[in-house]
Amino acid sequence: MTLIIAEKPSLARNIAAGIGQMSKRDGYLEGCGYLVTWAFGHLFSLCDIEAYNPAPESANGYWTMENLPCIPQKFQFELRRGADKQLDPGVEKQFATIRTLCHREDVETIVNAGDADREGEIIVRLCIMHADPPKDKQYKRLWLPDQTPETVAAALSDMKDAKEYRNLANEGFARTYIDWLYGVNLTRYATLKFGSLLRVGRVIVPIVRAVYDRDMSIRHFEPSKYYAIISNAETNGEMVELKSERKYELSDAVKANNCCTVYNRTGAVVSAVKKKKDTLAPGKLFSLSKLQNLLGKKHKMSMTESLEIIQGLYEKGYLTYPRTNSEYLATAEKDKMKKIIGQCGKLGYPVTFKDSKKIFDDSKIESHSALTPTYKIPQKGELTEKENLVYATVFRRFVAIFCAEACLAERTEITIKVGDYETFTLKGLVILEKGWMKYDDASQKDKVLPKLSKGDSVNVDFKPVEKETTPPKHYTIETLNNYLKNPFREEKAAVEKTAAEEKAAEEDVVGADDREEYRAILEGLELGTEATRTGIIDNARKSQYIALNKDSYSILPGGEYLIESLDRLQIRMDKQRTCEMGRALKKVFHGEMSVEESVALAANEIKAVFERPALPPEEDTDIGLYGDEVGACPVCGKPVVRGKFSYGCKGYKEGCTFKVNLFICGRAISVSNIKSLLTTGRTAKIKGFISKKSGRPYDAYLKLQDGKAVFDFSE
Repeated sequence: MTLIIAEKPSLARNIAAGIGQMSKRDGYLEGCGYLVTWAFGHLFSLCDIEAYNPAPESANGYWTMENLPCIPQKFQFELRRGADKQLDPGVEKQFATIRTLCHREDVETIVNAGDADREGEIIVRLCIMHADPPKDKQYKRLWLPDQTPETVAAALSDMKDAKEYRNLANEGFARTYIDWLYGVNLTRYATLKFGSLLRVGRVIVPIVRAVYDRDMSIRHFEPSKYYAIISNAETNGEMVELKSERKYELSDAVKANNCCTVYNRTGAVVSAVKKKKDTLAPGKLFSLSKLQNLLGKKHKMSMTESLEIIQGLYEKGYLTYPRTNSEYLATAEKDKMKKIIGQCGKLGYPVTFKDSKKIFDDSKIESHSALTPTYKIPQKGELTEKENLVYATVFRRFVAIFCAEACLAERTEITIKVGDYETFTLKGLVILEKGWMKYDDASQKDKVLPKLSKGDSVNVDFKPVEKETTPPKHYTIETLNNYLKNPFREEKAAVEKTAAEEKAAEEDVVGADDREEYRAILEGLELGTEATRTGIIDNARKSQYIALNKDSYSILPGGEYLIESLDRLQIRMDKQRTCEMGRALKKVFHGEMSVEESVALAANEIKAVFERPALPPEEDTDIGLYGDEVGACPVCGKPVVRGKFSYGCKGYKEGCTFKVNLFICGRAISVSNIKSLLTTGRTAKIKGFISKKSGRPYDAYLKLQDGKAVFDFSE
């Protein structure tokens, strides 16, 4: 017997359909020499801190600094618990079924049928590890690029030894351990410091910071006005607009007018007209994020909604595995594509197989090829309206890629010179035959230029036009996704196309040269992965750190508080460090680094947060923990307690108003300085206050005066 353990019930049903006639049992299916059972996604999760390092205070349900940081020598898993910390009876029962089946004497081979990614790999591995079957059984991996019965049957006859996926599993475990180390240690630390739950994670913080930084640049943007030099004049009955690259400050109005006078006096002449026929290439196949970008931009569909629909279409067998970061197909899939092309042809689409490096490129595939339809075509009424929209988007792109009809266009480039002062270039494009463009959503509109010939004089009327600089734009689903895929592009590339992308858009070439983009992806220089990014962004929304309005993200007060609190704690969860850890994880995947070595990198960073050296009072920034008593109130004698925003007297209910803000003029007021203030009436000379007017740093004492803390500049 061969036991197949699927990641979830829907996958188990599809595997059973690929096998043939199977009988339903309690928690599994049986037939044709196979047993098929399933998990419910993650049956196991990492134990909490108290399992490794219990602290007396934790018994009352509160977190404590006494068991932080927690760096386990060996990570432990337990069956998944609910929000009430109780074991789920359904989870217990299903794992008991898996364990029993693993120990059946007639089971010779155990097959890992988790989803075809690192997460699916370890979900089922954990089930097998904890079931602890006898050592004499064989272990195989069922790798499914899609869930159609034909693909399942083919994959069952070509299963590889589970050892070949060891590095994938190692990366999955390393990622799980590292995320746990950051999440539980720094979440507890930041929460204990500030008195409200702050969810700190290796990826969620850089994502929230990206939205925060963009919104702060918008909020603090100060527009400036300038003069643009523009001509709008009629030539041969058609308007010709010329925009100069010259710009002038408003104070340079005389220079701007003089420029216009010179240009108008000189006049403009067409120096060249170039026309050429061209064959336009369609866009590339979809990766998950590129598909989500289009659905968000065109249909205002959130990443969470689009992923749910795409995942559902995959589980129904209509799309290939969705969590892919590639827009290319593997060379080994050519025969498979021919079959799908054949299905499209039967439906009346003019398609033909194309063996092109722009479509098939193994060097740009990590684990999974681009998203495509499968040979299974949905029948009328089988899909919901939104499912049909998403499926049609993928299907039409596929048809466009393999369309037998070329898209023909005429390009026009008109060069106009204003003496030797400036050259203007006008570019136009007219579609002559749509070809593949009839099927792809990303159709292009004609841009028709005025009818001008070489040597024609062009009427000009240059004028200085007052313009105003505009602030950066909020991140959209598309631009945030692009930023997360490569956060080290120029900032401009997060909002608008790079010069290379603009050229690609103008010339309609497939992706221009995307080698640099794929190099970054394959090295791990990204924030999150295709498999995790959507869920992490959704967690940031649920935590009320960021909001999504139509397709634009904005920071919420909770997100501002998170980022500013972490800055004050000097916890640098930035894109550089997150991407460095991503590179380490890729090294684990490639067998260049062990799980233990990658975990040690994270552990050292976390230890550094907790092991900062004590500083002298004038430089100290340690604000202690929320709720700490720091001394006696100089007004009423009651305890002064470290609160969320200030050190305040416990006697506030009786009317005592004594308090000292945690942060004054950009400077943290440390516990050591507050204790000195309360006992001696004066702090040390604190370094690093920032003037609100000039922005310059200065040093000063704080002293008590009439029951209040005031600045003291005397020596």
